[in-house]
Amino acid sequence: MKEYFYELADFLTEKLKSDEVLLGSFSGEQSDFVRFNRSLVRQAGSVNQGYLSLDLIRGNRHAQGTVTLGTEPGEDRVRLEALLKELRGRLGSVPEDPYLLYATDVRSGEQMGEDRLPDREATVDAVLDAGRGKDLVGIYAAGGIFSGFANSLGQRNWSATYSFHLDWCFYRDTDKAAKNTYAGFEWDSEQFARKVAEAGERVAILDRPAKTIAPGEYRVYLAPAALDAITDLLGWGGFALKAHRTKSTPLLKMIADGAQLHPSVTITENTADGLGPNFQSKGFIKPDRVTLIEAGKCRDCLICPRSAKEYGENTNGAGEGEYPESLDLEGGEVPADRVLEQLDTGVYVTRLWYLNYSDRPSCRITGMTRFATCWVEGGRIVAPLNVMRFDETIYRVLGENLLGLTAERELIPSASTYGGRSTDSARLPGALIKDFTFTL
Repeated sequence: MKEYFYELADFLTEKLKSDEVLLGSFSGEQSDFVRFNRSLVRQAGSVNQGYLSLDLIRGNRHAQGTVTLGTEPGEDRVRLEALLKELRGRLGSVPEDPYLLYATDVRSGEQMGEDRLPDREATVDAVLDAGRGKDLVGIYAAGGIFSGFANSLGQRNWSATYSFHLDWCFYRDTDKAAKNTYAGFEWDSEQFARKVAEAGERVAILDRPAKTIAPGEYRVYLAPAALDAITDLLGWGGFALKAHRTKSTPLLKMIADGAQLHPSVTITENTADGLGPNFQSKGFIKPDRVTLIEAGKCRDCLICPRSAKEYGENTNGAGEGEYPESLDLEGGEVPADRVLEQLDTGVYVTRLWYLNYSDRPSCRITGMTRFATCWVEGGRIVAPLNVMRFDETIYRVLGENLLGLTAERELIPSASTYGGRSTDSARLPGALIKDFTFTL
């Protein structure tokens, strides 16, 4: 794919007029997908796809378009040349863009990930063995994800990463299920077996009579997947320069009133250890890390090229949404195998969903528990809990009420496959919290 993308970029560059600049972005994948239901394979297939997006620039005017690439180079070139002609025709009627900014320093490079993925048939057999005697439901996706950038100035960038993601649960009945994920770059049978055993223990607990607790404040453990739902919501505007400057960020109290999180909370955009490319669609190279929150205090923002131009800052290669694509929350000192002991009596939350802001300027978040949330007494799980709604602020959850973060962390890739497999990910610990508020 890399060589073909570069060939197309050279072909298009030769078609440009002297006052034109062309930016090209490639996205593609070669992926296997397997869907499971009732511990049987219900659908299996492979996807091989590629898209090339063009941004034709003349002065401060630009026009964009995308072509789906096929298997015939001649046909692809005809369609790309037709798109280029269409974009050129649109340049005369589009207004100047005052915030247009693209890289003019040529910084080429390649990230060639190693393909250590497991054999698909062996993996499917392992999943089916894990579901024997149970109702296993889920999806397995694995393969290469490819990104490229090229411009008519001579810059060429390529990224190839090979990962797998198994998103699955043992289903009991109605809304009762024990959900788990296993993702990475190389299959580890022992690690998968531990996750299967953990999910098996959780689904067995669901056979016990469910407990209902009264609204109030409880000691809580948020597993990494539950914390992921909170940090994912926080990422939409929480670290964006534009949201900070327009005072629309949910972290408004941190930038306007000096509010802080717990000193143990340090959050970075960790591109170096993530799944995505270290370049973006305007040709800017991302730094390995951007520290967003350091020791509980706001530090740097994610700055896309448009915001950089608008507010007179230097871009750090963020996408136009300015949300984290490789969020990293540092671990703490709580051993994962002592979580129940340190929780003692309270609520063990494995998953959260339907999250939204109940008071955005105060970063107050509401949502629901989901999947095998359990009541713990004396460091022992005693019963599943019926679904509850919580309402909390980030300043309590990761601030004054945070008791500790686990030393061990989990890589949580995005399960999104809408239009293509996502390269977004988060690396998170679990969080032990006091006085967590449940409202229903």
